[in-house]
Amino acid sequence: MSSDPVRTGRVLRRLGLPLLRLATAVTVLWFLWRQLGSAPFKDGLRAVTWPAIVAAVTLTALTTVCSAWRWRVAAQALGMGIGLPAAVRSYYRSLFLNSVLIGGVLGDVHRAVTHGRRSGDVVLGLRAVAWERLCGQVIQAVVTVVVLLTLTSPVRPALPYVLAGVAGVAGAAGCAALVARHNDRRGRSRLTRAVRAVADDLRHGILAPHVWPQLALSSVLVVAGHTATFVIAARVAGSTAPLGELLVLLMVVQTATVIPLGIGGWGLREGVAAWAFAAAGLGAATGITITTLYAVLMLIAVAPGAGLLVGDAVRRRRDQGQSGESRRPDPAPRALEVVRD
Repeated sequence: MSSDPVRTGRVLRRLGLPLLRLATAVTVLWFLWRQLGSAPFKDGLRAVTWPAIVAAVTLTALTTVCSAWRWRVAAQALGMGIGLPAAVRSYYRSLFLNSVLIGGVLGDVHRAVTHGRRSGDVVLGLRAVAWERLCGQVIQAVVTVVVLLTLTSPVRPALPYVLAGVAGVAGAAGCAALVARHNDRRGRSRLTRAVRAVADDLRHGILAPHVWPQLALSSVLVVAGHTATFVIAARVAGSTAPLGELLVLLMVVQTATVIPLGIGGWGLREGVAAWAFAAAGLGAATGITITTLYAVLMLIAVAPGAGLLVGDAVRRRRDQGQSGESRRPDPAPRALEVVRD
């Protein structure tokens, strides 16, 4: 009897965050549908064109290479090696999984665990991916702050929230380093070891003079590639807003997408886009149409990841079949016995 509440609590803890993400995405999309109807979503689907697909696939390929380069630099800084071609293939897999699964981070977990198992250290693999993703998000937030400070826009009130996010990340990293230094000779609790590991990763790896410039440059290129894809989606969807104003709106929308509350990116992205475009006087429906078109283009652009995952599954089944055949008894001795008889 006592094991039932414990088992129920474990299930709730395991499913709590996915359910929260699902509920958030469904709630936002339902609210937008009630307010604006299904027309903006249908318009985004109908706006898909072959030139837009080609442009999105090309830009996504370039940004994926830059993202894989960033991951490779972060992994090497922590003592893990990975070739760039393998990193690109693994990144395509994670992008596809992030685009179709709840939360938008399970693909990164798959990438980290797979690399960690191949390298012999899953924990270090998780840390490498975590730092790589964190560096990308921090740089994106910084670029968004620069854009909001440089270009005038009705969405400038969102600037304090972006600054709070950047300050929070920087403050957490600084506190981790200070706590680790203070407790360097005191205690060996799990928290202390984790904080010390974070501080060591920052001091000897991520913030090393030959590491952080590469992480920053690759992250800026990734942000530029995603923003260019968003601009193409906006123009194809029929937006005639000035480029400067459009950049500000799209940067705010991109910053919202890093929050892991949604279904394959759907949810907060559409909600923030509706608010931003409405605040700019361009109409909430326009924002939803643009993000819908962008989501479709990105799903097509990361489709190579699905092909790689299917290829992995086929190879695993083939290897399992070969191993099963190797365990079967050799029929040759029986055949020889029949011949002798």
